Amino acid sequence: MRDDSDPVADMAALYRQTWPRLIGVLVSIGGSRADAEEVAQDAYVKLLARWDAIRRFDDPETWVRAVAVRTMISRVRRRQVATRALARLTGRPDTARGTDGAALDVAAALARITPEQRAIAVLHDVLELPIEQIAVDLQLAPGAVKSRLARARRALAPVSAVTENA
Repeated sequence: MRDDSDPVADMAALYRQTWPRLIGVLVSIGGSRADAEEVAQDAYVKLLARWDAIRRFDDPETWVRAVAVRTMISRVRRRQVATRALARLTGRPDTARGTDGAALDVAAALARITPEQRAIAVLHDVLELPIEQIAVDLQLAPGAVKSRLARARRALAPVSAVTENA
């Protein structure tokens, strides 16, 4: 973005251009459109507070996506911990884990892997981001991104086989 351009117009243009794609990524990671919209909104609020510096970046979308994805991973992780704790307290099994062997949809398949693996798989296989970019976005070593992507693909392989044969 140019230094002499209108910051409000630039921010509005970035928002319009990136919102739908960011929501899609966050829904894929978190499973809930409401959560995705809330997390994205928070990321854009943080972007607004830092816009004078971030507008000079080559790709401000990368910054807002990284903030939103890290926030969504934390939210999903906290929800999983709370669900397991509630299941232990009530004596009810965690029903979010089981499948009946029927063909699964994408959200159900992604729910089978950790939030970190889910984020990496979506960023790499859906957005087609390179390993190095994902490592920077998620503040991980490239080797950690590669190993988590490999684990995610191994975990999803049985699901892929079911849907391919259906």
